[in-house]
Amino acid sequence: MPGIVRTPTSSTPIHDCPPPLLDLTIDQLRTLLAVHQTGSPLAAARLLSREHSSVRKQVDKLNDAFTQMCGEPICIRQGRGQNYLFTPTGEQIAAHCRGMLGDWLTEISARRRKLGASITIATTEFTVDFLAQAWPLVADEFTRREIELTITHARTRDFWQRLDAQEVDLVCGSIAAAPDNDPIHDNYDVIEWHREPLALITNLTTRELPLQAVPQNRLPDIPLLAPAVGVIAEFLRRWYGPDFARRLTIVAEVDSIYYGLALLRSGLTHGALVCAHAVAQATIEGRLPGSPNLRLVPLTADYHPSLQLLAGIFGRRNERHNYDPSHPLNLLWAAFAATRPAAHHRTSADRAPVTRQRTH
Repeated sequence: MPGIVRTPTSSTPIHDCPPPLLDLTIDQLRTLLAVHQTGSPLAAARLLSREHSSVRKQVDKLNDAFTQMCGEPICIRQGRGQNYLFTPTGEQIAAHCRGMLGDWLTEISARRRKLGASITIATTEFTVDFLAQAWPLVADEFTRREIELTITHARTRDFWQRLDAQEVDLVCGSIAAAPDNDPIHDNYDVIEWHREPLALITNLTTRELPLQAVPQNRLPDIPLLAPAVGVIAEFLRRWYGPDFARRLTIVAEVDSIYYGLALLRSGLTHGALVCAHAVAQATIEGRLPGSPNLRLVPLTADYHPSLQLLAGIFGRRNERHNYDPSHPLNLLWAAFAATRPAAHHRTSADRAPVTRQRTH
């Protein structure tokens, strides 16, 4: 006799769910993902800071449940020291759990953000002080209302992606911007903290690099320490094209200012590190680790296109106008605006936020 074929639909009554499915817990599903990620209950226990026996017990229960429901366990123990083997059922269930838990976390974060219960700020190493200056203006209010502030590190190369994906609410960072009417102001809310040019910090002697300032046509002749990605790389890409690494003489690819300075101090590399003018100045003045043989060489002002390093606070365009003025996003935005340096008052969204009735 042919078996009964059931087609699941969104209207399937909850009492049609098999009992083993109803007995599953979110904690068990998290354990499943931990074992899938690490390969074994022992490694999963370390990841979750749990007892090995507790994780083993949950895996056994999951295997029993899915054997009853699907006809095969989710994973099989192999030889000593070998990872567990996930069955086809286990692979599909793990993928489904990962998506489900991810959706839950996304929705919870979105609701907390909308209700003003939390806010996430991403900063780079050199812009975290922007938040430190603004924080005293909102600290008491955040504490009184138990608003959760999460601070996360962001690299310049990925903070647009994180902002657009709503992983963070605001970013304190730096970009390569045109002196006037940069498109960034059309796409994001921006508080400009400061602007500055790039410069070189070098251990080359004045005989090796006699120029008082380096023009655009001479930079390719200088041995450079430069990153392949990030805001400095964006300057070089816009000045010399997408193949700037071939057009310039890059003797060391550096992903960190501190690593570049260490190479120059050690004498293992002779050249010039491309960096923000303020970073070069701080190195010369001893506020960053340098050495007596390092010197600052500016770039001339004739580079095309004309670009400046714009450091500031970036938010999704007009998002804060969806919330009332007491929302933490508006409170923090106002604090940033109040503490930015007096010489830099330009923003792309200085008007007062529109007050709207919140709906839940």
